[in-house]
Amino acid sequence: MPQFNDTELTAAVIESFEKTPDPRVKFLMQELVKSLHDYVRKTDLTFDEWGYAIDFLTRTGQKCTTSRQEFILLSDVLGVSMLVDAVNHREREGATETTVLGPFYVGEHKVLPHGSDVSPHNLTGERMFVQSRVTDLKGKPLAGVPVDIWHADDDGHYDSQKPDYEVTGPSSRARFITDADGRFFFRTILPCSYPIPTDGPVGEMIRQVRRHEMRPAHVHFLVAAPGYEPLVTHVFIEGDKYLDSDVVFGVKDELVAKIEKRSDPLMPDGKPAPTPWHLMTYDFRMKPGKGTAPKPMLAVAEDA
Repeated sequence: MPQFNDTELTAAVIESFEKTPDPRVKFLMQELVKSLHDYVRKTDLTFDEWGYAIDFLTRTGQKCTTSRQEFILLSDVLGVSMLVDAVNHREREGATETTVLGPFYVGEHKVLPHGSDVSPHNLTGERMFVQSRVTDLKGKPLAGVPVDIWHADDDGHYDSQKPDYEVTGPSSRARFITDADGRFFFRTILPCSYPIPTDGPVGEMIRQVRRHEMRPAHVHFLVAAPGYEPLVTHVFIEGDKYLDSDVVFGVKDELVAKIEKRSDPLMPDGKPAPTPWHLMTYDFRMKPGKGTAPKPMLAVAEDA
């Protein structure tokens, strides 16, 4: 039996992947071994620490359901999600900036008519009108483009976090199809900053290292135009106190929008407005290319 010291062991494990048929898989596995082994050596990892890590990852998996993804949340708070996003979107060429998908892209995004209220059951939040446009890099409108939107309510929770979700169904999420001018618009509530879920292993970690658990207020958008790279992004609310310390590191300056507080009796589509109400205006510029837009988690589970 061969006798390995710590560096010879690493070389042997790397060598064990030499016959991997797929060169990309071979590269990924060998680099993963290098990084993991370097971490163990640099930190002099103890048995107790190794055991805790195994338990932590086990509990992270056990916390996952068809409507909750604790591993995505872990990736988010460690900055890995934003790093993967960054290395895959280095050259934007004037296209709208991307950010994390987040762990709440779940359930049905039902196609609704423009102007629909996506938060009709939320009676306590201040109302907001969102108007937007999807174009190419030169400003040409893109018609017939599906746009998924979702956001937290003014209590800081997404619909899928609520106990009655399977009974009441989706809220504050929908799909709109751009018109001939590339436009879409809808009504909702003004979202607020909110904490990530802290009742699982990720919340335990955040508390132990004394980090706050807050995300600044935002609306998620997923724009999937044929012939263009799928766009996964947020639009953040200007002035939110957590813009500079987002727990998942997802804020980019270009994605911060000024939200106008209005008292007009009519909203931009000519229908009556409550007082006061808020106006979000934000346009999306799409980069030519290809790619597969992510599916909501429940749709992925149904396909499995």
